[in-house]
Amino acid sequence: MNVKSKLDDKETKKGLYLVSTPIGNLKDITLRAIEILKKSDYILCEDTRISQNLLKKYEINGKLISNHKFNEKKNVSKIIELFNDSSIISLISDAGTPCISDPGAILVNECIKNNIKVVPVPGASAVSSALSISGFSEKFFFYGFFPEKKGEIKKILEVTSKINSSLIFFISAKKMNKIVPLLKEHFFDRKIVICREISKLYEEFIRLDIDKLELFKKNLKGELTLVISQKFTKKVSLELSESDKRDIKKMINKFSLKEITKIINKDNKISKKKIYDYCLKLKNEN
Repeated sequence: MNVKSKLDDKETKKGLYLVSTPIGNLKDITLRAIEILKKSDYILCEDTRISQNLLKKYEINGKLISNHKFNEKKNVSKIIELFNDSSIISLISDAGTPCISDPGAILVNECIKNNIKVVPVPGASAVSSALSISGFSEKFFFYGFFPEKKGEIKKILEVTSKINSSLIFFISAKKMNKIVPLLKEHFFDRKIVICREISKLYEEFIRLDIDKLELFKKNLKGELTLVISQKFTKKVSLELSESDKRDIKKMINKFSLKEITKIINKDNKISKKKIYDYCLKLKNEN
């Protein structure tokens, strides 16, 4: 016997539904998303041509309205007028969750002002997908797309480099080489995962220490999601080894304390202060 859940019986009520759509693989859509889209009187799309690929696959025939960053302000009043006693309007982006580095916030705020119900229909997101495979801290800061000017990008990286959590950015593949030197400057002691074509045929995850990141010789394609790790604390040994002490004794009369400290610190994780203090003690004994 099939038992229906209360959620199955729940009537879809008037409101604006923010429906998450696949970020690559068209199978990555929820049953609820399909149901809501089929019940929608209107479906607001960034690019109706792109959205048609998904809607045709699932036999969704709602009326489409183009709603992108260049016309969303102009569209708002007209869309609000479309709401009547029973209107169900869905908002979708080309891929992923609406309003996450995509148009929609202006309409959402206008709906709130007009006491129109706003309902999320969760699903695919490049942000959560990239973070989940990174292996980095689950605490994260999401910025979105980098600004256009190099100076502005540098300011953003200066600020975010002080945040000790995973950091997530979107960037066009053709602009990746532009920011490689800046990433190395501000995040040299962190790791990075460059996510390309998530959930698509040529899906790729490039994992590197940022200090080993180099300019890409071949142009990458598509949009990238970058996940930068939290800061890693170096494990510092408590004591100098006997071999380190012997090496220091051999160098104590040949090099300065600063030079010896640099040489010993280069080959292990002992703190510079501990090395310097030992050198100073040895020098004083002599």
